[in-house]
Amino acid sequence: MNPTFSIKDIDRIIEMAWEDRTPFEAIALQFHISEAEVIAIMRKELKRSSFNLWRKRVNEKVSQKHLHLREKEINRFKCTRQRAISLNKISKRK
Repeated sequence: MNPTFSIKDIDRIIEMAWEDRTPFEAIALQFHISEAEVIAIMRKELKRSSFNLWRKRVNEKVSQKHLHLREKEINRFKCTRQRAISLNKISKRK
């Protein structure tokens, strides 16, 4: 695991890992870490019960955490609503 991650980076890695639609490949692309390193961060930073729930969800057959398991129609990493998000804050809607 890369010890140079800031608290903000670790928070972002956890957020991306927790999101079901964000594949491990997207995390690797942004932070240059492997799936095993993401798992190690999650194991270290989450409560045991939270980590176990996350691992169970990731290992389910319906998980989209791996690109090769995703439906072919999904060709992006981000949600369609993400264009309205800036710096992790949802813009004010009228």
